[in-house]
Amino acid sequence: MAMSDSSVGSGPAASVTAAPVSPSAQEPVRAAAGRRSNEALVGVLKVVLPPLIGLAVFVGLWYLVSMTSPQLPGPAKTWASAVQLFADPFYQNGPNDMGIGWNILNSLQRVGIGFGMAALIGIPAGFLLGRFDFLNRMMSPIISLLRPVSPLAWLPIGLLVFKAANPAAIWVIFISSIWPMIINTAVGVQRIPKDYLNVARVLDLPEWKVFTKILFPAVLPYMLTGVRLSIGVAWLVIVAAEMLTGGVGLGFWVWDEWNNLNVEHIIIAIFVVGLVGLLLEQALVLLANRFSYEEK
Repeated sequence: MAMSDSSVGSGPAASVTAAPVSPSAQEPVRAAAGRRSNEALVGVLKVVLPPLIGLAVFVGLWYLVSMTSPQLPGPAKTWASAVQLFADPFYQNGPNDMGIGWNILNSLQRVGIGFGMAALIGIPAGFLLGRFDFLNRMMSPIISLLRPVSPLAWLPIGLLVFKAANPAAIWVIFISSIWPMIINTAVGVQRIPKDYLNVARVLDLPEWKVFTKILFPAVLPYMLTGVRLSIGVAWLVIVAAEMLTGGVGLGFWVWDEWNNLNVEHIIIAIFVVGLVGLLLEQALVLLANRFSYEEK
């Protein structure tokens, strides 16, 4: 029995188990882990560093300009004013004295209504123009004539028709944001391969089946591009329209702060407008990528 135990203990399995791992065998693993860590760090720096440098250069130039122009508040003074402003963004001291939060929400409401109406009309119109050549040739001169018109040129028409500032501002958003949706949707329909439509004609598919199975999936990326362009136009127009119509909104708030010579709040409003517009556009970009059928 003793010899048997001795033989088992001295077998090859025991010697393999007891063999230590040499330091030279661990070096490639550590080197590979170090390379992966360095690559990840470089990737993060490539993404984060350029925007940070750009922001630093922008703030530095802003500071230098504010030093040469005493009327322009510098970054530190504007930041202190922003902290105070956003400490209570939803105060309400009267119909024309509200916090910046209410102004943002009112502007977004007008944009949502005008943009939604433009989408409800513009997207179906784009499908019709792209699908029927006679209708496209009939409407092309009208679209080409009205599309380059400045958005604010439509404001007096809105005031004349609606007799009120709020619907007039919504009208300006509607008429300004409808064109990219019509044009992009129509172009998407026209670029569908003719073979698809020929197959649908051979199969004698009804028009609603052609729309749901062929037109809509193929045109969706073009349509979403038009929607993204339109939301940028709508948000750009609302500030200018509210400056002229008054009421509660970012545009009116900017004009009111200018009348009070509060330049810090005007600069804050510029950043707020840019940030909200960026968020709206990025949300639609994510939506467009979600429905993109291109190979990555």
